[in-house]
Amino acid sequence: MENSLYSSTTNEKQRTSFIADLKSLFKALVLVSNVLPVFTGFWLALYYSDTVLKDNLNVLFLTVIGSTLLMAGALLLNNWYDADIDAVMERTKNRPTVTGTISLKVVLKMGIIFSIVGFVLLLLTTIEAAVYGGIGWFTYVVLYTMWSKRRYTLNTIIGSISGAVTPLIGWAAVQPAAHLVPIVLFLLLFIWQVPHTFAIAMKKCEEYRRAGVAMLPVVHGFRFTKRQMVIYVACLLPLPFMLGSLGVPFVILVSVLNIGWLLLSIKGFFIKEDIKWAHWMFLYSLNYLMIVFFAMIIVSSF
Repeated sequence: MENSLYSSTTNEKQRTSFIADLKSLFKALVLVSNVLPVFTGFWLALYYSDTVLKDNLNVLFLTVIGSTLLMAGALLLNNWYDADIDAVMERTKNRPTVTGTISLKVVLKMGIIFSIVGFVLLLLTTIEAAVYGGIGWFTYVVLYTMWSKRRYTLNTIIGSISGAVTPLIGWAAVQPAAHLVPIVLFLLLFIWQVPHTFAIAMKKCEEYRRAGVAMLPVVHGFRFTKRQMVIYVACLLPLPFMLGSLGVPFVILVSVLNIGWLLLSIKGFFIKEDIKWAHWMFLYSLNYLMIVFFAMIIVSSF
């Protein structure tokens, strides 16, 4: 009886550990946060083209699953390539690519397979959607992970392109993305990612320094980074007015969020606890993105 209970407990721990490894490997939060803009782009394309969702459920399925698999493949390849960096950083030292619970060879194969399957599924929607997916994959895996991350502070700008194409993927699965709305969504995500990433880089500055990653706070210090964050947050101010077709309440909501973020950014010059302030910026950026994209879905549902 005791042996059976012990065996059951051990198996449960192993399953829990394996699930935790998979979440870490796929960067679950990053993956989920990228699916929301894909769906929002798809939803808004339906809204602006007066198309009914129930007639496009198969396309939605292919778009969401395809983009998710493509992103997952990119994240797996990032983990495979960055195993040496992850080993010296506190927040990533327990990833399976570091601990060895999942071999690097397996992670590489998974990354390639997921990427191919995801790209093929996107091709079954439209070629344009697959092209945007391919651009995001290439930017993240090759230009960001393999080329710029360890060498240039511009790595954040380059990496932002990969996240910014996600609403274009969703929109292009329904209709061509030569429309003001998906372009503004691209700009919004591109600009948003810079202060969001800089906040993380400030919080983990010493870890990035030990790992030899050329993040802006590591190379140019906190004050320079704060100035850049203020500039990028300020660039968000005109964007809601370009989405006036979503209604006045939406424009007001996003404008208030933008002003609040800008004030918080400026506060960084008058606060001594830089890491605490960076954490506030990080939390604000996460909530900002969720509120803005859910608001787009809600206002276009009526």
